[in-house]
Amino acid sequence: MKYDYLVVGAGLYGATFAHEATKKGKRVLVVDKRPNIAGNVFTEEIEGINVHKYGAHIFHTNNKEVWDYVNRFAEFNRFTNSPVANYHGELYSLPFNMYTFNKMWGVTTPEEAEEKIKKQREEAGITEPKNLEEQAISLVGRDIYEKLIKGYTEKQWGRPCMELPAFIIKRLPVRFTFDNNYFNALYQGIPVLSLIHK
Repeated sequence: MKYDYLVVGAGLYGATFAHEATKKGKRVLVVDKRPNIAGNVFTEEIEGINVHKYGAHIFHTNNKEVWDYVNRFAEFNRFTNSPVANYHGELYSLPFNMYTFNKMWGVTTPEEAEEKIKKQREEAGITEPKNLEEQAISLVGRDIYEKLIKGYTEKQWGRPCMELPAFIIKRLPVRFTFDNNYFNALYQGIPVLSLIHK
């Protein structure tokens, strides 16, 4: 059989491309090393609960056209990702925001939080971050790095933070507002029921 396209990977991009190409009359072969479609956003139902096999994935976008498109294939709940970190019984808001800074240092204004971070960055002697540890301290200070980033990151990557590149943590949201919403997106949610299986 002759195909117009070979798509390697059945994640969001591959599956979307294959769907749209097929709608236009193209023959598409999709291959994936995993036994399921959806890539890292794959979920499986276990005892009536949708379990995110490769970790939680929340769909988010500011583009209404994209939001309307994905809602053709699944019903989404109105989920807002506002995680809480537990450090030895102390609870901290994520993403790092004024609630986090207030709990950590007792500060109440963005200026106070920025000054605290600046002081800790200067004490560490960081001008140009060369690794993840230095980048994290530059972003949120040593206290937050030590309590909320270091242990988790080293466990996740299996390497000391000083051996990891700085860019890994640059996408970490840091807000000097009282906003616990991890994603700064108008539309966000997790599919509750696939329309394809109805």
